[in-house]
Amino acid sequence: MPIAFLYVLATANLICMIHIGLYSVGANSYDIIRFKQEHDKLKKSQKRKVTKAPRLKLVSVVIPAHNEAKVIKRTLDSVMASSYENIEVIVVNDGSTDDTANITKEYIKRLKKAKNMRVWSYFDAKGYAGSHRLRYIRINRNQTKVRIITQKNQGKATAMNNAMRNFVKGQLIMCLDADSILHPRAIEKAVGYFKDNHIIGVAANVRVIESKSLLGRVQRFEHMIGYRSKKFYSMTNSEFIIGGVASTYRKSVLKNVKFYDDDTMTEDIGLSLKIVSQKGNKNHRIVYASDVVALTEGVGSLKDLMRQRYRWKMGNLQNLYKYRHLIGNYNPGQYSRMLTLYRLPMAIVSEILLLMEPLMIAYIIYLSIHFQTLGIVIGAYLTITLYTMSVLWPDEHLTTKDKFKLSLSATWIYGLFYIMDVVQLYAMFKTLHLYEHIIHREKSSSTWISPKRGTQNVTT
Repeated sequence: MPIAFLYVLATANLICMIHIGLYSVGANSYDIIRFKQEHDKLKKSQKRKVTKAPRLKLVSVVIPAHNEAKVIKRTLDSVMASSYENIEVIVVNDGSTDDTANITKEYIKRLKKAKNMRVWSYFDAKGYAGSHRLRYIRINRNQTKVRIITQKNQGKATAMNNAMRNFVKGQLIMCLDADSILHPRAIEKAVGYFKDNHIIGVAANVRVIESKSLLGRVQRFEHMIGYRSKKFYSMTNSEFIIGGVASTYRKSVLKNVKFYDDDTMTEDIGLSLKIVSQKGNKNHRIVYASDVVALTEGVGSLKDLMRQRYRWKMGNLQNLYKYRHLIGNYNPGQYSRMLTLYRLPMAIVSEILLLMEPLMIAYIIYLSIHFQTLGIVIGAYLTITLYTMSVLWPDEHLTTKDKFKLSLSATWIYGLFYIMDVVQLYAMFKTLHLYEHIIHREKSSSTWISPKRGTQNVTT
């Protein structure tokens, strides 16, 4: 039995190490290709003669909001500070019981009256984010239309569908959570990807707002590591998850697939898998865009984090089951093999490895005590720490100063990652306990549970 378990442990570790290797190679290849593309684009722009600027596509930014009075103005400010000019903004007030609607209406009145607006920016002049760089800038956006739609509380998917079916006019639609902060060039960068007619959806680079709390810090690292792996998925055409923060789609595609479904807990994953299922991913690609940056708040308490991760876990498994016909689907004319034969099966294997993790950790501790050595534990610590550093230092959205600061945290963050493992295990066991909701899906609850908002830089 110990020998058999040792083989299982070795196999699990081998799978994890292969993944780390693939993520590293894929992410670095992505960075090299993007650097070359930007360099070539710069050279072409320098040689190009000055001509009349092409007409910009209208981008509809849809912001579903339920009880977001503390942060809605901040989000609107970030959109108003955008470098892209042809924008319409639609806020869907989904039965809020706080001051969300009034704040938005006052914002619209101010926008109509003022030729120049003074808006709050989380980004400095060079485009780097950080609360210590909080500043105000003056903009002229009196041509940008902002409107608010009020409906009874029906949930995020229904709120988005209401806006997209009845109100949006743009060729491209960006979905933006009401607690998010958009980088000034995010919309401009997102639009650039759609010059490729094969691209129908763009996933943003979502980063957690800087926090001094341990829980906030570990979520920040978790997002950086997770989103760097998406570079590998985009390189291998195996991406199938476009999150809800700053995700951008062609309106024609959304209309064709009949917009969001509301029978799973994660409507954003459901939408991207629905698109892949119906359109395939060979001629209609969804990609990750590392330069389309948006910030979001980390969850402030362990209780809220457990609630969030349960929703994510249940929604992910609901969608994997719903679109299970894609797993192992050998149809190279419609789907990439990396998606159906690798990425989707590995999404299942990863959940199995998560369930095995407590046994593996216990066995590693047993081996360390039995052989009176800390070599295995030290090896695991060094592997994760070095990998964290390899994610941190190539990051193009951090200053050198920030990289040094985060590097100090990276030396002890290894232990805090186990907190996230406990949260993930809780979410997994709760999901398995309620497994019937995976198989027999129902219309999602219309009640939004807004997380507790931090006080730092929320109201302006």
